[in-house]
Amino acid sequence: MDPDFLNAFTQPSTLKQFLTEDVLAKGEKRKLIKPTSSNNPKLEELKLFLTEWINTTLKEEHIVVKSLEEDLFDGLVLHHLLENLGSLKLDVDKIALTEKKQRQKLSVILEAVAKCLQLEGSQLKWSVESILAKDLLSTLHLLVAIAKHFEPTLALPANVRVETITIETTSRGLKTSNAVEYITEKKENIEAQSKDDAFDELFSCAPDKLDAVKKALLKFVDQHVGKLGLNVKDIESQFSDGVILLLLIGQLEGYFLNLRNFFLTPASTMEMLHNVNLAMELMAEGGLLNFPVNSEDIVNGDTKTIMRVLYCLYSKYR
Repeated sequence: MDPDFLNAFTQPSTLKQFLTEDVLAKGEKRKLIKPTSSNNPKLEELKLFLTEWINTTLKEEHIVVKSLEEDLFDGLVLHHLLENLGSLKLDVDKIALTEKKQRQKLSVILEAVAKCLQLEGSQLKWSVESILAKDLLSTLHLLVAIAKHFEPTLALPANVRVETITIETTSRGLKTSNAVEYITEKKENIEAQSKDDAFDELFSCAPDKLDAVKKALLKFVDQHVGKLGLNVKDIESQFSDGVILLLLIGQLEGYFLNLRNFFLTPASTMEMLHNVNLAMELMAEGGLLNFPVNSEDIVNGDTKTIMRVLYCLYSKYR
């Protein structure tokens, strides 16, 4: 048997439990945080941050969370959190005492979360069963996703990652695999970015060349989104809602963005931030962004930030 599987459990009773068919059915997979990461200071920092965030958010409702695993599994806290943050009215009982009722309540809550965050099943890093089972990894992924969507300016601890072990039952017995998984956004060390980059110099030392750079970037954008019947003339205003940026990334990277994943006609700052956050995630995943970006700066029409982001695309695809 894989020694990593044995090392993943600190108590013999836990190992014995996972070896029973009742816990892990044939073909089922279960991902867990390895004990080697359980005392990770960054992980502890994130857990404390999320706990304090929930307690601050729900202070007026006299709800106090002490343990993310133990206090969120039945859906009560999640219910109050979504109503408070998103003004969502969910058709479920406030208190669910039986496991059947808790499962039904969580199903409604998580369905509302997926719809609100515009996520499809394959994109979800949690499930009704994993939250109900008090799975810490799933609970953290869920809370981070909710926090990023409803409070995008929240300063979540960055670069929180854990070692995981995935256990699967096969016809030959138990199969395990190890991986490193990021729970919060992976950001480069801010100090790695030059304090005085080319755009800082352009704005401070060569403002006469600023218009020329703007025109070059706009021409580049027009060459690609023009195929969609769009015409871009203004950097500050036309990129603030994230729509053109998302369509540009799709054109350059050669894929179609599902309209359910973003707001084509955003009606609020929150929807604009959702679009920009998605664009930044896509660029980071595609290796197109090597420095941290505050999405709020783009929504606020910060010229320098928008130009930096566009230049990342321009430098690769011009």
